[in-house]
Amino acid sequence: MPNPSVVLATAGYDHTVRFWEATRGICYRTLQYADSQVNKLEITPDKQYLAAAGNPHVRLYEVHTSNPQPVTSYDGHSGNVNAVGFEREGRWMYSGSDDGTVKIWDLRAGGYQREYESRGAVTCAALHPNQTELISGDQHGNVRVWDLTANACSCELVPEVGSAIRSVSIASDGSLVVAANSTGTCYVWKLRRGAKTTAHFEPLHKLNAHPNAYVLKCLLSPDCRLLATTSSDKTVKLWNLDGFKLERVLEGHQRWVWDCVFSVDAAYLVTASSDTTARLWDCASGEAIRVYSGHHKAAVCCALNDSAVDA
Repeated sequence: MPNPSVVLATAGYDHTVRFWEATRGICYRTLQYADSQVNKLEITPDKQYLAAAGNPHVRLYEVHTSNPQPVTSYDGHSGNVNAVGFEREGRWMYSGSDDGTVKIWDLRAGGYQREYESRGAVTCAALHPNQTELISGDQHGNVRVWDLTANACSCELVPEVGSAIRSVSIASDGSLVVAANSTGTCYVWKLRRGAKTTAHFEPLHKLNAHPNAYVLKCLLSPDCRLLATTSSDKTVKLWNLDGFKLERVLEGHQRWVWDCVFSVDAAYLVTASSDTTARLWDCASGEAIRVYSGHHKAAVCCALNDSAVDA
């Protein structure tokens, strides 16, 4: 079994999760996810586990093993789970679902410990770097901030009434929030740096990223220099946050591009598409330097952890 410092996984509608040797493009492990398609993947900060979100479960798998069975199944949602992620220390997990809830799960305990009602199918969620606030988006076009300390919704924004929020992203320094919707638009807000809470959103920019198409994922790069947007128009665009100028259009996928993830140094981007492939892009040149082929149906999610792990 490889024990890679770079953990790369993809999944989708063929009911499998595939692990890849990132540089060689070779699939070295395939997991069967029998119950449903896989909507979202996330790797724990310590690279030991992979969470796969389906309908309606979240399953946790060991990364460095040949064990094909999940070590834990998180059952509590009653619809598709569209968002999953981990707290920085890997102690707890969050999830968001079509059932209209956001849930918090302690990885050492059974069941979920907290539940927040969004009053609409939750399409996406992201954890603020302060680790005490979750930002979610829903089918009705609402962006909500959930204050985990106060255990309540501290802020609600509706950038475009009735236009579903598809994706949210928070800058690693806590300075910006981006929300992408199904009209191809990204809304960018400035957050007060160093503030204990993010209830103060200052509108910064409205970006018509993919006119007449859906933005399926928006993601701020770890160095807070770029915004990546993936779309139903088959392209991925890289925007420079200094003035929101279009820096690169990544072309090569043949169908919708559902997901993307940056390498920790922001030099590379991995994307997943309905054309059944994932691709590794060089952000500076805009070239696809690897194609990961092996899925038999749409690949709709990808996860990458290439960060240094403290021993």
